[in-house]
Amino acid sequence: MNKLSFVIPCYNSSASIRQVVDSIRDICRENTYPYQIILSNDGSKDNVWEVISSLCKEDKNITGVCLSRNFGQQSARMAALPFVTGDYVVFMDDDGQHPAAGIPVLVTKLEEGYDIVYAYFRKKKESRFRMAGSNFNQWTMEWLMEKPKKVKMSSFFVARRFVIDALREYSSPGPVLNGYFMQITKNIANVELDHKERLAGKSGYNFKRLLHLWMDNATSFSVKPLRLASSLGMILSVIGFIWALVLVIKKIIYPMVPIGYTSIVAAILVCSGLLMLLMGLIGEYIGRMFMTMNHIPQFVIREKLNVEDEQNV
Repeated sequence: MNKLSFVIPCYNSSASIRQVVDSIRDICRENTYPYQIILSNDGSKDNVWEVISSLCKEDKNITGVCLSRNFGQQSARMAALPFVTGDYVVFMDDDGQHPAAGIPVLVTKLEEGYDIVYAYFRKKKESRFRMAGSNFNQWTMEWLMEKPKKVKMSSFFVARRFVIDALREYSSPGPVLNGYFMQITKNIANVELDHKERLAGKSGYNFKRLLHLWMDNATSFSVKPLRLASSLGMILSVIGFIWALVLVIKKIIYPMVPIGYTSIVAAILVCSGLLMLLMGLIGEYIGRMFMTMNHIPQFVIREKLNVEDEQNV
């Protein structure tokens, strides 16, 4: 029986994480899966680390990782990877919306020969705003990273160990795990599961976080946005040249007709706004290169629990 390692980033989830862990242990014992659960505390403001510490004392199969501050969900997952010991690695959230009963379904599908299997939730128990952001990110992945259209990504998935070992080499300070997976393998499948209600609290993803996530997705593994910017620049240049030619001809034919300031101001505002947008896009790429060259850390671990000496990375 292959051993399962569970990676769960935790943020302000003291009211739900114990139930999530208990449900995982029940499923693993029911299916006789050897298991390891890695709980990564991402700078939570509540007492979730105390709950994690208590769980680690109760069960030596649970590993606790406490980050020095809030680095974000993706970095919290990366912080857990050096301590993975399982043959298959299952990624889940800490809010209880991912059904533990779906774990055997994911594993069974993986053993059909796939490298990664994502859970697909047809009906999500989320706000319309959050679902719109998720759908937009799915479309972005299809366009920028050539994600197969039939594959629906989510934060509940299982991957083979070789995929995780390759992921550990990922050193970008703003990691995008799903984008990196697209560089490793396209041998990916889905299984449909039911999405559950949150056990407690609310989603930490607001508009600012979703925008930051989208920018990371857009600029991490593709130069298509830069090519789009070049194409827009060429199109606007042609339009500008044609418009200038039309104005000159119009002035020659109708010399008494004044050239309007409104159209000139509008053209200036549109062009200058687009230029600022494109400069910001280029700045995103330059900024990512700058942070990578300066070795900005993905995460910093403050404390570890139930970690063997050879795993102290």
